[in-house]
Amino acid sequence: MDRSTIRSALFVPATRPERIDKALGSGADAVIVDLEDAVAEHLKVEARSNLQAYLEANPQARILVRINAPAHEQQAADLALCARYPGVVAVLLPKAESAEQVERVAACAKPVWPIIESAKGLLELPAIARANGVERLSFGALDLGLDLGLMSGTAGAQRMLDQARYAIVLHSTLAHLSPPLDSVFPDIKNTEGMTCMAADARDMGFGGLLCIHPSQVALIHAAFMPGPEELDWARRVLDAVAAGGGVYVVDGQMVDAPVIGHARQVLHRAGVTPA
Repeated sequence: MDRSTIRSALFVPATRPERIDKALGSGADAVIVDLEDAVAEHLKVEARSNLQAYLEANPQARILVRINAPAHEQQAADLALCARYPGVVAVLLPKAESAEQVERVAACAKPVWPIIESAKGLLELPAIARANGVERLSFGALDLGLDLGLMSGTAGAQRMLDQARYAIVLHSTLAHLSPPLDSVFPDIKNTEGMTCMAADARDMGFGGLLCIHPSQVALIHAAFMPGPEELDWARRVLDAVAAGGGVYVVDGQMVDAPVIGHARQVLHRAGVTPA
């Protein structure tokens, strides 16, 4: 698994271990086995046992794990399991609200992906982003909206959540983290809505999205793939730079350092290594 480019991170509940292989075969860039929200309280221990059995039976598999929240009694056992198995390549920390919580998770010697899901987590975002062990940030819009008392699905709520998204991208950049992941899109059948959200996340500087169903993976990847015209523009910009001559103009636009940087980003999203 190349974690430098994550467009899609697909959740699968640890209560359904037979779905892990299917998730790994879905084309998702990362698969997250969930011990938290997708698992009922009375099934927490069983879910962790399922994950342990899977990791022992499939030592070649590479997965991420969303552990239980900092205040949950099962978190310590979740972390102990993650620390034991090389197949766990990163740990998602839900409801992250302090750098101390993050560093406690990082002690298991796995990269940490804090999920910002509360007002307190948003307030502590600068410290969380710079905590030891953080690889990238993520975002839980549903939980954050609930904590803030937003009216779900309204334009006002969207404006508030977009401010949180701005903060997550900003502090990811300042802390030199991998590009963050946007929240899940819960309406599985709404493919148009999924595509629009993925395009918005791309345009806002997110690296990808969390997702809850394999059918969402291709939609996310398509949204993050530059179109033919955009790719052609990026190639022509870099070709002009390579040709030299001092001043470059492409499609009537002066080519300066930010334009060159954008062209390189376009090719990177397409999986092309710029010259």
